[in-house]
Amino acid sequence: MKPPHSIAHRSRMQRSAALAACLALASAGAHAANAAELATAQAAVDQMPPSATLRKIAENGAIVLGTRESSVPFSYTVKQQPVGYSYDIALKVVDEVKKRLNMPNLAVKNVQVTSANRISYVVNNQVDLECGSTAHVAERDPLVAFSNSFFQYGIRMAVKKKSGIRDYADLANKTVATTAGTSDERMLRQMSIDKNLNLRIISARDHAEAFAALKSDRAVAFVMDDPLLYGKIAQEGAARNEYVVTGASLANEAYGCMMRKGDPVFKRIVDDVIANMQRSGEAKKLYDTWFMRPIPPDGMNLQFPMSAEMKALFANPNDRTVD
Repeated sequence: MKPPHSIAHRSRMQRSAALAACLALASAGAHAANAAELATAQAAVDQMPPSATLRKIAENGAIVLGTRESSVPFSYTVKQQPVGYSYDIALKVVDEVKKRLNMPNLAVKNVQVTSANRISYVVNNQVDLECGSTAHVAERDPLVAFSNSFFQYGIRMAVKKKSGIRDYADLANKTVATTAGTSDERMLRQMSIDKNLNLRIISARDHAEAFAALKSDRAVAFVMDDPLLYGKIAQEGAARNEYVVTGASLANEAYGCMMRKGDPVFKRIVDDVIANMQRSGEAKKLYDTWFMRPIPPDGMNLQFPMSAEMKALFANPNDRTVD
């Protein structure tokens, strides 16, 4: 067994080495944190209750955000840059972290994740915060922590109007698309068994690929969170009138930002940012920007009014599951 002073010395040496490495990285970027700023951040972290995430951010001089490729309008890529309603919330969290660590030049690194790998990226320290279109469902609680919810929705399906499909019974013995690694996929498979629908299910890599299956008639329906369905349909421009979102909601769920478990200090920061946005009216303005007005890249408008459930959430911010 190592003596206590040896362990402490090694821990200091490891922190020093990590700090030296990030100083070298910081010197390469004009907007990266400088040596003095990194030292100030380290001191700030030392004065706070323990937070592994904040310490990692301070030592690396960067916060790593998980982003999505095609979760319109929550987190998606335009001209190789992430944008969206959820991404803007993540950036508000970044602003607060900058204040807490006294790091105005804190770097932001974006790492694109998918529905299939997003949880592992958070758990394995590859991503510090993922604000996209991840449902806070009870089965995920043992793996990751979730912030206060920022969106509530139902799970439905998009179909072509000419198909005549209006509810799930119409899908019997047909091919249906959804996105791999989602709670929607799990529910769809269970529904097929419970209702003896004998569905052939395409589990696509992402939402764009799943919608493409519907568009090309390889699938008769795309089952997903209803705001994402409206987002994909809006991207079709004039052809959007060929599609309809239909069917009773399979379930009601809520999106939250994901982070590692066991870090209540960091979670409180994220929760407070979201709660303050919702109570102040800032979140309502952000909602209108992304759901009621033209958005990039082509000025599409989802025309998706805020639901009564969303208004209730904004009035009473919380991190409870809806399922």
